[in-house]
Amino acid sequence: MFSFGRVPIATFVVVSALGVGAVAPAFAQKALPSAANPAEVGLSAERLKKLTAALESEVKAGTIPGALLLISRNGRIAHFEGVGQLDPESKVAMNKDGIFRIYSMSKPITSVAAMMLMEDGKILLSDPVAKYIPEFANVKVGVEKPGADGKVALDLVAPRRPILIHDLLRHTSGLTYGFFGTGAVKQAYVDSKGIFGADLTNGEFAKGLATLPLMHQPGSNWEYSHSTDVLGRVIEVASGKSLFEFMKERILEPLGMKDTSFFVADKAKFPRIAEPFKTDRSFGVNADMSDPRVPVKYESGGGGMVSTATDYARFLQMMLNGGALDGRRYLSPTTVKYMTSDHIAGTGLGSAYLPGDGYGFGLGFQVRREDGLASIPGTAGDYAWGGAGGTAFWVDPKQKMFVILMMQSPKQRLVMRNKLRSWVYAAIEK
Repeated sequence: MFSFGRVPIATFVVVSALGVGAVAPAFAQKALPSAANPAEVGLSAERLKKLTAALESEVKAGTIPGALLLISRNGRIAHFEGVGQLDPESKVAMNKDGIFRIYSMSKPITSVAAMMLMEDGKILLSDPVAKYIPEFANVKVGVEKPGADGKVALDLVAPRRPILIHDLLRHTSGLTYGFFGTGAVKQAYVDSKGIFGADLTNGEFAKGLATLPLMHQPGSNWEYSHSTDVLGRVIEVASGKSLFEFMKERILEPLGMKDTSFFVADKAKFPRIAEPFKTDRSFGVNADMSDPRVPVKYESGGGGMVSTATDYARFLQMMLNGGALDGRRYLSPTTVKYMTSDHIAGTGLGSAYLPGDGYGFGLGFQVRREDGLASIPGTAGDYAWGGAGGTAFWVDPKQKMFVILMMQSPKQRLVMRNKLRSWVYAAIEK
């Protein structure tokens, strides 16, 4: 389950700038209630201690610099512990208010923002993307063919149907990422330094992306991609606001997510930014972790945000509650159910289907199809995603539980997610 935003050729830059700055200090920080002890919500205190010890052993072994783990069940936080260091260079201990690059954990937030516009009647999932970004009306599909000289040539053909907003949400647009995998289309992405190596607005980036060939016919294959970045631009056009302005107004500020933004504007917060080992900053070809202290124009809806464990917990509790929190409704429960249902049955999964066996994909999340089959514990209907920097989450509606892992360790992101699944489900007693 890789997770990425826009990739400059030299550095992975997925931070953003707005004249209005980061999330306003006026945001009210709201804490979720905590359980007096884990047993109140059916978790084993002894097993949770072992879980913390297991994370501490990873720190002592030098595999990760540090981590935060938050587990909520039945609407209450049952476990919230930190281990190791927030910054291995400065030796600052892990803090519960640490700010992390969440990369593709931005995608669910952007997806929720789009579904709000659907509920507002501003967009339809069946709308062609070209309705909002006209340049996509002329997009072509790249088909690899052997040339007379034995080299692979890229033939450009017309798409059989337009890219729909639905495709952007479920990664069936035909777009791709250029920094993992091989192929002529991916190479075209790598070579497009004017798009990926420049400081562009969302509008400029989307227009540039439309000049590149698609990797697949729209709707035919699941391909992890810049789809959610394009969705961010659709949100801007449909709402008449920047992506961050819309998120702040409709999601971040009402939920009290005061530290969630596209970059850290307040210098007083710089010491709270989590850092990886110097030797663990890369997660793809020419894809290195960004510096959220540096503002840029681009607001990557697919991978540009920073957040905290407590901020993201409020977002997930809202989703687990069926779209409401603290007496305020954000989405209809039917919309939440629709988003967390499988939307890719009948489409090709491709050779790089990241969620893996047992999982389909909804609108911004991987969705578990059944209790078995997958190689990690879980329950049918659980939904999840993670970030390239090491962060991850999953929501298990049947267990009334969600789990958040915050760490900055690209190399360990996949193995730690799998270990965490085993540890957490082992702690459930009833």
